[in-house]
Amino acid sequence: MIDVYAHRGLHQVERENTVAAFLAAKALGVTGVELDVRRTLDECLVVHHDPTVEGMVIATSRRGDLGDKVEDFDAVMEACRGMRVNVEIKNINEPSEPTYDASGDFTRQVLTVLHESHWADAVIVSCFDEVTSALVRTLDPDIAVGWLLWGVEPMSALTQAYVLGLNAVHPHFSLVTPEVMDRARELGVEVNVWTVNNASDIKAMAELGISSIITDDPALALSVVG
Repeated sequence: MIDVYAHRGLHQVERENTVAAFLAAKALGVTGVELDVRRTLDECLVVHHDPTVEGMVIATSRRGDLGDKVEDFDAVMEACRGMRVNVEIKNINEPSEPTYDASGDFTRQVLTVLHESHWADAVIVSCFDEVTSALVRTLDPDIAVGWLLWGVEPMSALTQAYVLGLNAVHPHFSLVTPEVMDRARELGVEVNVWTVNNASDIKAMAELGISSIITDDPALALSVVG
């Protein structure tokens, strides 16, 4: 069986990364959901994909100034009870992101919340930043960790993930080949792909034996993979 994760919830019917979107995904019957967590200036965790909200940089804005434009991480996670959650830490050291936390405090806070709310066994923590992914593993030897891949060759990423003790790599589905899957099985590293929205692509990923797909069309994915 392949796990189906609703990308930012069921955002065809509700605003993405909201309680309503995740509840709708749960009602649909998906295995889990993928969401994006960021931290405000006053160290509140919120769920939002982009680094800004209506011109305000989340990392340099206070929670109260953002209002209901974003939802609180703890409220969203509570709505997701009963599903698995792919928690993407939005901490990326690249020009598209206005801030980067090199201290590790953001990552530590996310892990603390997950443990205090008894989520550690039902999440996979992911990030495009290799350093952040490695830090998650260093801070917590047991929680599932997936390295999101962009601009990284999958074969070398699999080796690096194995060396770092990560559970999975998360490449774009177009990068996954039979050779990649053979290497993943040799190393015992799972492959979870994003963002698969076409029936033929979903079927192809299933035939390759990937562990899970992240999709914008979870209803379609469920119908294809059963």
